[in-house]
Amino acid sequence: MPHALLIKFPGTNCDAETARALEAAGFTAEVLPVALLDESALDRTQLVVFSGGFSYGDYVMSGRIAQLITKNKLGDRLRKFVDGGGYALGICNGFQILAQMDLLPKASLIHNASGRFMCRWVPLKKNGSKVSPFLSALPEQFELPVAHAEGRVVTMAGDAAGYVKSGLAPLLYGADVNGSTEGIAGLQDETGRVFGLMPHPERFLFKADHYDPDWSGAEQGWGYYFFKGAFEAMTA
Repeated sequence: MPHALLIKFPGTNCDAETARALEAAGFTAEVLPVALLDESALDRTQLVVFSGGFSYGDYVMSGRIAQLITKNKLGDRLRKFVDGGGYALGICNGFQILAQMDLLPKASLIHNASGRFMCRWVPLKKNGSKVSPFLSALPEQFELPVAHAEGRVVTMAGDAAGYVKSGLAPLLYGADVNGSTEGIAGLQDETGRVFGLMPHPERFLFKADHYDPDWSGAEQGWGYYFFKGAFEAMTA
């Protein structure tokens, strides 16, 4: 059974919900405070998760302090973990952290075009033939909630269009949500094992989590299938 290690920073506030979602999909899950993190922690896991929240209060910039502390504690061990077949997932603030670790295509997460924090449900669509394991059990179009102030994906000129064309941007918004270039909602690395996204799949685990009490799109919430796809990929 694959094991997920969720690294908790001061200000991380979605780790318990994410651990619950992973366990519902079949994983065993461990929430580890960053103070206890060392390289040996990666020896006992197949998936490293950076959950949503406001790590270190988003001081300096979102995810920056968490990225620096993770780098200080793990050095290049996380890169070696991924190169050796490990998976890494970043959700919302976790996406912001991963984006600064050189594990995803080069991009930055900056303030929404509106200049405001947003908390709403958004339409999403899968993109490209290179489907991420995390998206493999989901339909071509679905919806999830977002909750962020700095979720707009920006890149060097032309890079975003290249990511969309190549499939490195496997998840797009179905509408203009926050001004993200090319509508990018998530990025993955060349292997598909490293994935970062702004929407919160852990917040739509059950049908009852949906804003429409009569929602009947699937047996479970779409977030369940997000984590189930990864589980199935790791146990295939």
